[in-house]
Amino acid sequence: MYTYRQDVLEGLASHGLIPRADTPPNQLRDAVRDLYRYEIRALRDRLIARQFAKHEYAGRVILLRQRYWLLSVPLPLWLEPEARNRE
Repeated sequence: MYTYRQDVLEGLASHGLIPRADTPPNQLRDAVRDLYRYEIRALRDRLIARQFAKHEYAGRVILLRQRYWLLSVPLPLWLEPEARNRE
């Protein structure tokens, strides 16, 4: 069983992911990473289609990375401290 930190649960929920107590963190990270890849590729495709100016691309990538901040958090830190000690 896993006890996720509240900020992690909120971050996951912002991507439509609501884990159960038995959902492993690595499965959730893989799902978030897949969503990020989809969005970054879609952003690149929009750049190629000239839907926005090239000079806007870096800012849009930064905003996207901020929405996917969970990917920068090591998996053990997704769990409450007492839950980490039980593993």
